[in-house]
Amino acid sequence: MDERVIGRSQQQVSVVGLGTWQLGADWGDVDDKEALAVLEAAAESGVTFFDTADVYGDGRSEQTIATFLSGRPDLHVLVATKMGRRVDQLPENYVLDNFRAWNDRSRRNLGVDRIDLVQLHCPPTPVYSSDEVFDALDTLVAEERIARYGVSVETCEEALTAIARPNVTSVQIILNAFRMKPLLQVLPAAQEAGVGIIARVPLASGLLSGKYTKDTVFPENDHRSYNRHGEAFDQGETFSGVDYATGVEAAAGFSALAPEGYTPAQLALRWIIDQPGVTSVIPGARSPEQARANAAAAKLPALSEDTLTAIRDLYDRRIKDQVEVRW
Repeated sequence: MDERVIGRSQQQVSVVGLGTWQLGADWGDVDDKEALAVLEAAAESGVTFFDTADVYGDGRSEQTIATFLSGRPDLHVLVATKMGRRVDQLPENYVLDNFRAWNDRSRRNLGVDRIDLVQLHCPPTPVYSSDEVFDALDTLVAEERIARYGVSVETCEEALTAIARPNVTSVQIILNAFRMKPLLQVLPAAQEAGVGIIARVPLASGLLSGKYTKDTVFPENDHRSYNRHGEAFDQGETFSGVDYATGVEAAAGFSALAPEGYTPAQLALRWIIDQPGVTSVIPGARSPEQARANAAAAKLPALSEDTLTAIRDLYDRRIKDQVEVRW
């Protein structure tokens, strides 16, 4: 699989990575054996980038990655984790002592002395403007606890603030065919600054796979049931903030645009890969088959101008007014 340099780090990552939220919690139940099989399928397909967080299953996702990699010393995989969501979301909690404590826990979970990339996990907006916060992150680098740091954001404005920071390696942001606003300013600014872009929620929580209907029922412990209106965390993390009924109808139109040889999910991933400035896209997977199919999108031809235009038209007509005013 093609690899790209992640921002200022000079570290290489596969253009399709693996998001591991599904292997921790909030997407229904996944047993340990299946979770390890997903990681194996991704690695066998050329994925060299795993993204996790300390809150995914309260550390379960990190621990599962550690278990897998300990049995595969032949693999070179860059592991990124996130921190900051295990406490009340108050700016005053983003201080060096907490960073060290969170980092100690993640390093234990991952079984490493130094983590490749640590990202602030969608903190309160004022955090991005705090010199003390980024000084503390620089200290973690100086102490060799982490190799590099980045941020995960909810809004384009937060992304632009973070990109201006001199030592930010990467920005993780929701980017997909139903969330195009980052194309306007964020991706160009990141390219100019040499900051990597990690595209998350690439399938709009599965909407863009074309598998769901208005009658689909999700498990009670799946965020697609309990967070549709932002009851538990930012609404934009669930179906990209798109109203479910609207999203299902728009996804049917999206699926119809898939060229021969592409599944709708692969069309969604290929669209992201083709956007200038994207470093890696990190779909999740609940089965080895999904992991392999996602990775295969990297080998498909770039999309034609006609297909790109049709996707943009669908977004402008059905989705844009719902999401661009908020994120």
